[in-house]
Amino acid sequence: MATDASPKFQQAELIPLPPQPDYSPGVAAVEHDGLRFWQFMIAGSVAGMVEHMAMFPVDTIKTQMQALGSCPIRSASIGQAVQSILKADGARGLYRGIGAMALGAGPAHAAYFSVYEICKKSFSGGDPDNHAAHAAAGVCATVASDAVLTPMDMVKQRLQLGSSPYKGVLDCVARVMRQDGFGAFYASYRTTVLMNAPFTALHFAAYEAAKRGLTEVSHSPESLSDETLVVHATAGAAAGAIAAALTTPLDVVKTQLQCQGVCGCDRFASGSIGDVFRTIIKKDGYRGLMRGWMPRMLFHAPAAAICWSTYEAAKSFFQDSNNGNNINNVT
Repeated sequence: MATDASPKFQQAELIPLPPQPDYSPGVAAVEHDGLRFWQFMIAGSVAGMVEHMAMFPVDTIKTQMQALGSCPIRSASIGQAVQSILKADGARGLYRGIGAMALGAGPAHAAYFSVYEICKKSFSGGDPDNHAAHAAAGVCATVASDAVLTPMDMVKQRLQLGSSPYKGVLDCVARVMRQDGFGAFYASYRTTVLMNAPFTALHFAAYEAAKRGLTEVSHSPESLSDETLVVHATAGAAAGAIAAALTTPLDVVKTQLQCQGVCGCDRFASGSIGDVFRTIIKKDGYRGLMRGWMPRMLFHAPAAAICWSTYEAAKSFFQDSNNGNNINNVT
């Protein structure tokens, strides 16, 4: 009988439903982590631009140190590289080639982070402790990213050289195409992938592990949101420094391949990684393979901190925006 119904069915409280993704026509479905695919791309693009623009002078010093080992002017220290740059071009020499990086960093990092997030979701099955999945996703991300960035990275490094013969990005692109053909833009692609695959695997695995560990150390729920930026920056810096130091020899080979034949740098007939390794060891010994390791670490530690904190901040912005839109759609 209706009057004998249990009290729990009389005056039932309305329980609000969680926000649901908007699947209305013309609206892309949420892919992962509360974000749509294009939002991952924008977040990654912004993060890459901020990272490379902020750290560009350090990257110029590293390039000078690695390339000058085979050029007439030799540089074995950070101080000598800085003096060489300032003497040749003044302070603006630290920013030669920044236009090429501005053109390449945005699209490359858009591909980098969007591919990483998609592969991480697919490989890990939602397990945050699956470091092998994070590493594999990182490798997939760097293969896609390097295909986009390598041509502009080659232009950037040639412009960074002291007494570079090129007037700017367009002049460099036109002269390389005319003198060496399209293949010159991808001369270092194999080396770059071989360098960045272990770099990125180590970087992403270390970052996810460090981020999770640092987050769990946070004891105060009230301060968790305030510590998020510090967690991302610290985890990113640690991961970037470790990965950068271990992959420096391949970075030296990449720089030599991209700068060959410019400013007196050696030109390699075969273009093979082994040939470059043998040439470096013959001229500078094994220490030549670690040329520029200090500025490389000084670049990647803060660069990774900047990149990850910017990326996570952009993701949070889009997540809040999506949640707000979903709530409005429900009401």
